[in-house]
Amino acid sequence: MKRFFLWGGIGIAALILSFVAVFYAMFGGTGKPFPSMATAQILPDSAMEIVATLPEPPGNIAVSSDNRVFVTYHAESRPENKVLEIVNGKPVPYPNEEFQHERPNNAPFFDQVFNIRIDRQNRLWTLDHGFHGSKKPRLMAFDLATNKLVYDVVLPSEIAGVGSYIQDMQIDSAGEHIYIADIGVVAKKPAIIVYNTKTRTARRVLERHASVMEEPYEINAQGRKMYPLGGLFWMHPALDPIALDKRGEYLYFGPMAGDKLFRARIADLNNVALTPEQLASRVELYAKKSQCDGLSMDMEDNIYLTSIEDGAINIIGKDRKQKTLIKHPKMLWPDGLSYGGDGYLYIADSDIPDVMMKSKAHIAASAPFYVFRFKPLANSVAGQ
Repeated sequence: MKRFFLWGGIGIAALILSFVAVFYAMFGGTGKPFPSMATAQILPDSAMEIVATLPEPPGNIAVSSDNRVFVTYHAESRPENKVLEIVNGKPVPYPNEEFQHERPNNAPFFDQVFNIRIDRQNRLWTLDHGFHGSKKPRLMAFDLATNKLVYDVVLPSEIAGVGSYIQDMQIDSAGEHIYIADIGVVAKKPAIIVYNTKTRTARRVLERHASVMEEPYEINAQGRKMYPLGGLFWMHPALDPIALDKRGEYLYFGPMAGDKLFRARIADLNNVALTPEQLASRVELYAKKSQCDGLSMDMEDNIYLTSIEDGAINIIGKDRKQKTLIKHPKMLWPDGLSYGGDGYLYIADSDIPDVMMKSKAHIAASAPFYVFRFKPLANSVAGQ
């Protein structure tokens, strides 16, 4: 009997060691330092304002044309409430508290919502990654005039399957096409998803193309290196930030852990007749960039980037040169960006180093978390 338990223990230990070895081979390791791209700061710190002080970390943000401010609590923090509206400086569950939890009779609800956007039809869209595609990756839209659900679709497994992580999106001016970044953390198959709201059909494009793949850089967020689990997991994400120019001509995108920003013509992304090879050949390397988690664009084609290593907002102008635009001493990991109707650019600071694979107690002890805003160099469309 003792021999039975001995060999049983050895077998279990071997299985654990095998799992750790495989996990490390797939997700662990170390990267090379990211080259500093900081420049002289254009705007003073004092130009940045704190809009809201929150008890939980915001993941993303969308501001309407009449300046209603919506945020998500970051899905990695396992929040009770997922989508909130900032009312008189306080977060209030949106559209109500019932939607924040599983509901009876298979009614739609928020599960793992990360990204939100407001389209030009005044609808708030929510993107739910469904726990890396293992549940129900979902797109929903709410009419902000009535706060009622007006669109609901569960994305099929061939579009956002197990191992996917849909976490950023942009919407065209007609509200007909949505461009979704699948970072593919587990499956390691990052891609852009092109979703048609009229036909309710979707396609995966540029899957594992060089423009969406991670690069071998480490992330050093103001002195905090992102190697959770003692290095078993090396955080260097693939495709993450995307932005749509206001003419609807180009989609700009790139890997978070990369120094390159790419763009592709919307006409090409929407063209179902193009082969994968033809589409790939039309992707353009646009500029060098910082490691960033969010993008936005103004009417003059300036690109605003969150710089997660510097805790700053950078800008790429028409000269395709990146410059440091503005910082704030309390900005730790600027994440989502959204213009408001007031001409301000709003920033959700998710403070990922205090959230990713951290206990609820650690996250609570790291509070408060912040939403910022500042006046950028030119105006743009609210909600994106």
